[in-house]
Amino acid sequence: QVQLVESGGGLVQAGGSLRLSCAASRSSIRANVMAWYRQAPGNERELVAIIGSPGSTNYADSVKGRFTISRDNAKNAVYLQMNSLKPEDTAVYYCKDSVSGSWGQGTQVTVSS
Repeated sequence: QVQLVESGGGLVQAGGSLRLSCAASRSSIRANVMAWYRQAPGNERELVAIIGSPGSTNYADSVKGRFTISRDNAKNAVYLQMNSLKPEDTAVYYCKDSVSGSWGQGTQVTVSS
């Protein structure tokens, strides 16, 4: 079963940028639909962005125009570029493989005002 490891989270001021990475191992994800989710304290986990193969994308309305999901099949990885960050983007961000249903452990993103 695929194993996913997220990285790239941190503390950033409002208006700043972060790039999250999701590295897959044990199995190839190049043909899989991959997604980024986030969960803020007290809230349900919500879908942020999704990418198909060969690369169609879709975004939650709250992040359209600010976030970009991408993939590098050679590296077996998926990325989330987050620009113009807002305090309401603060959450733990997770990647998910649609085929296996596997989740990563999450990476914390905190945006200060």
